[in-house]
Amino acid sequence: MDDFLGRLVSDLEPVRRRRPHVEALVLALLCLAELALWLALNQARPNLMGVALTTPTFWWKLASSGLIAGLGAATAINSLDPAVSPRRGLIWIAIAFVAYLIVGAFTDGRFDRIDILQRLDWRDGVECLEKVVLLSAPAMTALGVFMRNGAPAHREETALAAGIAAAAWAAFVFSFGCPHDDPLYIGVWYTLACALSASIARVLLPWFARW
Repeated sequence: MDDFLGRLVSDLEPVRRRRPHVEALVLALLCLAELALWLALNQARPNLMGVALTTPTFWWKLASSGLIAGLGAATAINSLDPAVSPRRGLIWIAIAFVAYLIVGAFTDGRFDRIDILQRLDWRDGVECLEKVVLLSAPAMTALGVFMRNGAPAHREETALAAGIAAAAWAAFVFSFGCPHDDPLYIGVWYTLACALSASIARVLLPWFARW
């Protein structure tokens, strides 16, 4: 029995104590750096200061993506503790997402008379998909590293929360450059872009977890 137990623990190494507040700070600094770089590269829409800041749908997509990003990051980081389940956080994310759709449905209806295909503008929509996925990569990578150094007991749910956080933050950053304020366009393409990015994280990040 002693030999058996010895073999079980022979390859164990000391585990560094986690500091969730430090992880949250590092993630926040990384995200702020990404936003600053995005704006420094002149990716902001030309009418950002004049028109966008006075448009209700601009603030709707900004506030919604920021809220969901915060909920996702908090859920992912907290669930790196094996004693914490991400399910409650995912429920709050789902509630925030439903609220996002409801508010969007009642936001500024001045686009109602425009043809639906023109409103969706699939060419810009595909570009939205590409840029949101790319912009989600830094936050997703950071959360993947945290996940590898942590001990999540629910790897798939933690990965999903991390993917949602990264995707929503990417949508937040992209909002400053997106020229569309149509609620239908935002509701369709932003949702698809975030769903794609979150799905990528859900598939890839569990492979980085040690448990």
